[in-house]
Amino acid sequence: MFDFKNKIVFITGAGAGLGLGCAIGFAKAGAKIAVADLSEKAVASAIAELTALGADTLALHGDVSKASDVQSMIDQTVATWGRIDVAVNNAGISAPIRPVAETLEEDYDRVMGVNLKGVWLCMRAELQVMLKQNSGCIVNMASALSQRVYPCASFYVTSKFAVAGMTRTAAVEYANTPIRINAVCPGNVATPLVLSTVDDLDSLASLHAMKRLGTPEEVANAVMFLASDLSSFNTGTLLPVDGGWTAQ
Repeated sequence: MFDFKNKIVFITGAGAGLGLGCAIGFAKAGAKIAVADLSEKAVASAIAELTALGADTLALHGDVSKASDVQSMIDQTVATWGRIDVAVNNAGISAPIRPVAETLEEDYDRVMGVNLKGVWLCMRAELQVMLKQNSGCIVNMASALSQRVYPCASFYVTSKFAVAGMTRTAAVEYANTPIRINAVCPGNVATPLVLSTVDDLDSLASLHAMKRLGTPEEVANAVMFLASDLSSFNTGTLLPVDGGWTAQ
């Protein structure tokens, strides 16, 4: 369905979960994948899986909340392949579920550092490359919780509202260039982490009108749509992939 043959795709948080799902989708479509993640073990595992699919890969290790790490990963990608055609800013974390009065400053700093500052740092570096090459697509990983709230998850919800706002603002800023900037807004997805840590999967599924969890492949398909020429008139789009959660 999608053709990304020889396209250079940079993906953060690509060692597992949605990031790995996106990497697999792009790899199957012929792309060269820069696999960026904080965990060296996760990167090695992802590289092995993508290589088995025949993909040309680049292993990158870094913390997206640190400007020097982000710049290093972007520089390594450009030094290896000469450009970045698609950037998927997926790296994200959550915090312990707590009411606001019981939240901790270190949790706030950690979540905002990765989920919001990380997206900003990546977009800034990616845009500098894409402006020089006069082409490119950026897809940010927002959330259904960019439009809905979830009690006791204030830091995560706030970070994803902010990602949505940053995505749309940047998209308008660069709308007169060949660079498009969009975001996907997934609902609850059956990643290995969710399946292994959540006891009551039925309650998560019940939030969606379709009464089931999404799959990494379904989210990856939405990301690839926004990164492809099929969405050539889309910029500033917040695309729900949430089984009808936000439609209710």
